[in-house]
Amino acid sequence: MTPVRVLFVCWGNICRSPTAEAVMRRLVDEAGMAGAIVLDSAGTSAEHGGSPPDRRAVAEADRRGLDIRGLRARKVTPDDWRDFDLLLVADAAVERNLLRTAPDDAARAKVHRMTDFGPDAGVIDEVPDPYYGGPDGFEEVYDVLDRACRGLLDELAARQA
Repeated sequence: MTPVRVLFVCWGNICRSPTAEAVMRRLVDEAGMAGAIVLDSAGTSAEHGGSPPDRRAVAEADRRGLDIRGLRARKVTPDDWRDFDLLLVADAAVERNLLRTAPDDAARAKVHRMTDFGPDAGVIDEVPDPYYGGPDGFEEVYDVLDRACRGLLDELAARQA
């Protein structure tokens, strides 16, 4: 079986998308689906390229039992359109920026919001950007992403059943 390849995308790849990648990776591992789902994260901006996640994202991940220190920010590349089945964006601005780089309609069809899955689908449109706020924002982001990733895992598991 060919694995489903998922790329989480936010603005700079230092807050929301690395958190989503780590949350989803833990859920996939716990479900015994590590070989069936391949995960990565990236940003639409290169401004943080090579940087580790934001220290506040690291702190919230630590609090939740995840270690995201080894992740490094990168920008979405043209190859990502070919290499990933789903490109899940954090918000409308990221979605617009990403869609501008899509090579064709088939690629554009791979783009969805991270919040399109789970109990928040249709209720919450975006994962809020915590960068300019305090630690509470990172806690909220984690909670939103945890629910979304659980819904995504359920959908991907159903597709592979």
